[in-house]
Amino acid sequence: MSIDKTVGSAHGAVADIPSGASIAVGGFGLCGIPMVLIQALLDQGADELSVVSNNCGVDDWGLGVLLAARRIRKMTSSYVGENKEFERQFLSGELEVELTPQGTLAEKLRAGGSGVAAFFTQTGVGTPVAEGGLPQRYAPDGGVALASEAKEVRRLPYRGAEREFVLEPAITTDFALVHAAVADRHGNLVFEKSARNFSPLAAMAGGICIAQVERLVEPGELDPDAVHLPGVFVDRVVVVGPDIEKRIERRTVRSTTEGE
Repeated sequence: MSIDKTVGSAHGAVADIPSGASIAVGGFGLCGIPMVLIQALLDQGADELSVVSNNCGVDDWGLGVLLAARRIRKMTSSYVGENKEFERQFLSGELEVELTPQGTLAEKLRAGGSGVAAFFTQTGVGTPVAEGGLPQRYAPDGGVALASEAKEVRRLPYRGAEREFVLEPAITTDFALVHAAVADRHGNLVFEKSARNFSPLAAMAGGICIAQVERLVEPGELDPDAVHLPGVFVDRVVVVGPDIEKRIERRTVRSTTEGE
């Protein structure tokens, strides 16, 4: 029987995401974000979402549109510095935030998608990441309503010496949303350069992975050695075309000086 994971529309692809669902979302800043799927989820209306993503976009783009509509209950991220509404909601006690070191976040997603329940890492040892006490939700009066708990720290042999490592649980989510450059009908994905970023890891962690893609090819057209994410991790493919809007998070240019 032929496998065809394509879905006719983004709205149809996200229709069964319920309120309260956990979702891993690919992207780095505004690079490689699944904006068509995010907009479809905004239109769909699910709220109380727990989202895992490197960041929360900006105020009017990316995951920022869900945040502005009060659809996100909790964010697990490593960087949150480009969104003023994110700051406002966090400091006012409206949003729960679990800050995670960037490499640790990547490995937590990869581990979850690989069937690894937890792992030990040196990152965070001797800091509040391991010792606990990081504010995760503030109270309306500015006090800390919820703080991170302490994690297990163990001494283990590594490179000829015993060192301290902190135990980090893996991340798995109900759904994953990613953007890819090319897919075939089996769900094999190819990403474009840095737009690859967290997307394969987010896709692996999601129980149901939905991929928006710019171009669809038939099975057999992709060189197996060029596939970045095997179709076994992908459940639904939505073709959005190459002309979707892609914004730059922070445009930096320099003027040409005389003599250059």
